[in-house]
Amino acid sequence: MINYEVKNRVAYITFNRPEKRNALSFDMVSHIMVNLNQAISDDGVRAIVFMGAGKAFCSGADLESLQQMQSNTFEQNLADSQHLLNLFQLIHSCPKLTIAAVDGPALAGGCGLATLTDFTFASEKALFGYTEARIGFIPALVSVYLTRKIGETKAKHLLLNAAILSPEEAKAYDMVYQIVPSEQLNETVTTFAEKLVAQNSGASIASTKALLIATEHLELSEALQAAATANATARASADCQKGIASFLEKATPSW
Repeated sequence: MINYEVKNRVAYITFNRPEKRNALSFDMVSHIMVNLNQAISDDGVRAIVFMGAGKAFCSGADLESLQQMQSNTFEQNLADSQHLLNLFQLIHSCPKLTIAAVDGPALAGGCGLATLTDFTFASEKALFGYTEARIGFIPALVSVYLTRKIGETKAKHLLLNAAILSPEEAKAYDMVYQIVPSEQLNETVTTFAEKLVAQNSGASIASTKALLIATEHLELSEALQAAATANATARASADCQKGIASFLEKATPSW
């Protein structure tokens, strides 16, 4: 269900259910988490790229699985929902750079997965949308993250319209970082990931992401105090000392 590969300190997690448009079944979610945890725990990996095999990035929940789950108890459905939540939380809290390369539809949960990453690249073949309302379902988990990413008003427009967006429309909603021709997408994402890995401290990236999450819901004064603490901690870090020494010596630090 997943192809996993590491090249030049970048891990590539490719969803490999093209016959199901890479839909998110329980097993698929499990496999993604196994590979994502592998990338997170690997000191030789500094960035993680999500891709989809075939014509879709990810079409969201596996509808056949959802149909079977209609006979489940509430407790069983809650456990399954929690399983997907665990994946979303793992991506959101990932200490390493995360990138989505979207070269086809990214819908419902698949759209949420793409927009949870730090950077989303899209080709002209990409489509984005939270289409759950069209089948009588609700965009429950993704709505929480989407609202925090783009704001309540924009999130309402997307979720209640159940609209399918072009790459240009998704970029206008701050869901896409860059639009790239399909034939150049993989090369562009690889170059971008390898550039960030080479020029930026992995420890600084992890600390910055952790600070953003920690201050997400704090009052301004509390957020600033947390930021000041993080600032003081960073000054004593090995990477900061190395980076400043390299700057003063007019050298480029090797990360």
